Amino acid sequence: MATPTTTSCKTVLASKVSASFREQIHKDIKERQIQPKLVGFLANEDPAAKKYAEWTAKTCAETGVLFELRKVGKQELEQKIDEANDDKEVNGIMVYYPVFGGKQDLYLQSCVDPMKDVEGLCHKFVYNVYHNIRYLDESETMKCIIPCTPLAIVKILEYIGVYNTVLPYGNRLYGRTITVINRSEIVGRPLAAMLSNDGARVFSVDVNGIQLFTRGTGIRLAAHKIEDIDAKLEDVVPQSDVVITGVPTPKYKLPTNLLKDGVIAINFSSFANFEDDVKSRASIFVPSVGKVTVAMLERNLLRLHDYQHNLVEKSTEKK
Repeated sequence: MATPTTTSCKTVLASKVSASFREQIHKDIKERQIQPKLVGFLANEDPAAKKYAEWTAKTCAETGVLFELRKVGKQELEQKIDEANDDKEVNGIMVYYPVFGGKQDLYLQSCVDPMKDVEGLCHKFVYNVYHNIRYLDESETMKCIIPCTPLAIVKILEYIGVYNTVLPYGNRLYGRTITVINRSEIVGRPLAAMLSNDGARVFSVDVNGIQLFTRGTGIRLAAHKIEDIDAKLEDVVPQSDVVITGVPTPKYKLPTNLLKDGVIAINFSSFANFEDDVKSRASIFVPSVGKVTVAMLERNLLRLHDYQHNLVEKSTEKK
């Protein structure tokens, strides 16, 4: 009789997913003999933001991107963003949030020139995500800039085969049920919108309740709709093929016994949101996404560099 294995779960590391993107970025920069410049503004003492800044600096050095971290006071940040907007040597701008929190941070996100917004957080790009608008121009030569962490998670889902390539582009999550435990304006909400726009049924969970994001029966709607539903976490997680967590506290742990057998579990929080025995239920476990996020940041930067130099081409199916 065969000896059972201890776990049938495959752990997928962000470094492995990001490798091909980083190699392509490095190759493009070297072959084209360009050096896109990215400026990051740090106006807080958040440890997660500092860690993200360190990752960004390290990755940019390896791929050939010129990265400059500017530490500024909260009150001077808006002026410094304006100066970077006007600086032709700067190809991309990012801000490490939170700064003030709430609506003031939303305002700051839209202070960044859309043609330099590597994070995809200005009003124009956020509007396009929610309305399933994928291009900036009618001829479809300029793809929209997508927020980095949601885009990173989409790329991870593509990498592990959650997207069904037999289906048409834009519908490849049809039939999938996904729970996202986070509804922040930076990650959770745009991620739920993107996944549902691609055809999934998405349960969006936060402390205020649960919302259902879908494109309706038979995914006939052009963009997702949102419904407030009377359900609990215990109701939706067991239905989910994929569970994505992003709760920013070390105290939160999603009970493993809620997970469907064979679930795909992805954590984008700086803290471990799944219990230690998550692999006893999961078929695939992704413990972090940070390195893919930074790769998407560089990818967005290269795209904006080209837009600024009027270098566009007919897009492929990929985001």
